Amino acid sequence: MKKNLLALILSISAISTTCTQAQRISDDSRKLSIAMYAISNFYVDDTDEKKLVEDAITGILEKLDPHSDYSDAEETKELTEPLDSNFDGIGIQFNMLTDTLYIIQVISGGPSEKTGLLAGDRIILVDDTLIAGVKMKNTDVMKRLRGPKGTEVRVKVKRNGLKDLLEFKIIRGKIPIFSLDAAYMADKTTGYIRLSRFAVSSTGEVIEAMDKLKKQGMTHLILDLQGNGGGYLHVANELADEFLDKSKLIVYTQGNKQPRENAFSTEKGGFENGRIVIMVDEYSASASEIVSGAIQDWDRGIILGRRTFGKGLVQKPIPLPDGSMIRLTVARYYTPSGRNIQKPYTTGDDKAYNRELIERYNRGELMNSDSIHFPDSLKFNTLVSKRTVYGGGGIMPDVFIPFDSTHYTNYHRKISSIGLINQLSMNFLDQNRKGLTKKYPNIQTFKQKFEVPETALQELLTMAGKAEIEFDEEQYQKSRSLITLQIKALIARDLFDMSEYFQIINEDNTSLQEALRIINDPVSYNKILGKE
Repeated sequence: MKKNLLALILSISAISTTCTQAQRISDDSRKLSIAMYAISNFYVDDTDEKKLVEDAITGILEKLDPHSDYSDAEETKELTEPLDSNFDGIGIQFNMLTDTLYIIQVISGGPSEKTGLLAGDRIILVDDTLIAGVKMKNTDVMKRLRGPKGTEVRVKVKRNGLKDLLEFKIIRGKIPIFSLDAAYMADKTTGYIRLSRFAVSSTGEVIEAMDKLKKQGMTHLILDLQGNGGGYLHVANELADEFLDKSKLIVYTQGNKQPRENAFSTEKGGFENGRIVIMVDEYSASASEIVSGAIQDWDRGIILGRRTFGKGLVQKPIPLPDGSMIRLTVARYYTPSGRNIQKPYTTGDDKAYNRELIERYNRGELMNSDSIHFPDSLKFNTLVSKRTVYGGGGIMPDVFIPFDSTHYTNYHRKISSIGLINQLSMNFLDQNRKGLTKKYPNIQTFKQKFEVPETALQELLTMAGKAEIEFDEEQYQKSRSLITLQIKALIARDLFDMSEYFQIINEDNTSLQEALRIINDPVSYNKILGKE
């Protein structure tokens, strides 16, 4: 009881310091402020007031909804950085494998490329601090490599074929963060774009990608939002605007203390006429659902996959003086037809909310659309064809694609979870990089001709045995094609780029195969949209 009261005291006190309109503070708030003053000045023992305040804010927000939360100054920086357009650092992509930092890719034009670091190098020391073989967390490694623009960091690397470590002095600079994972022609007329999050730069990245694909013959588009957990609301509006003609409602937000705000499309859209399919799954949330909901409600394109996460709450960031932040839910967002897609939740019961996806799996929903049931009260109609759509629990796709578990086994899960497939790929590339680069100068040649050798698969099994993973012949044979494809895709990523990774791994993407079938069949496409 005391803990709950203290949480209320400290939280209200912290909030009240930012409020200049003292007359709006209730009698209860004044009472709590007095109690806080008493604790601060008269309590018998010393107290860590910073920690008490942070615990209190966290405690009170937990009593609200699942998405109102608090982050300290360091967490706030880490949370917002992936959505910003750049950060200060040395310009590499890396993986930590067997406690060693492997450079996967050196960002073009970045500080590391200018000093001569190469893909495949292993960083052993950073400013004389050993980071290899010491089980250092990724976040701790990044703290050492990142820093203000213009500052220096010294690294020593192990390069394959050389006995001694190489030392590099790198001057940190601005490093761009991209949210577009892949953009390529899936067939002669269909472009494929995969977006991982809705960041500051996302709209520009997508527009640039569409322009390039149009020059390659794109007349139809598949937008992959599978696993995209969202990001900035205004970026979702900008992206939806690219596909809708002018004066179309994209989304509106409204809360108990927030008036309705509408977002409309403009006349600047870059892809308003071609056929479009948006791929989603149970991890597509928030901004992904705004775009999908707008496209679905206006019968502009087809949503394909599985029911999305169901996050329809709008958080307002409230910065605090020490760099920490409260993200407070202030409104709900609604699709053009009036759907609130926020899935149900019980106030203060975050555990049940977070288990909801597991419950979907247990009900069989990920395998069979007939397992999904919506009450009639959640029925809505699209705005052109008047098709039935549903609110109150994510975006239900027009075309359901069950989760494909055909090649997944416990054996595959075990070797994947400890990074053996990644490690094997890096080892193979370490030993064969020059020959592979010469033999496969482009992704087309690599995709058509490269095959993972049996010796590599046997090495993987040996590595698994050393890791005390018991071999299961039946499960291995069931997962063999998936393992082989993943190894090939990882090698492609490290030889070329992330877009090439998806060109390979998408060969086993059942959602993409169905999307391609539908988008190339105008009769089926129009029938699904009710435009027969």
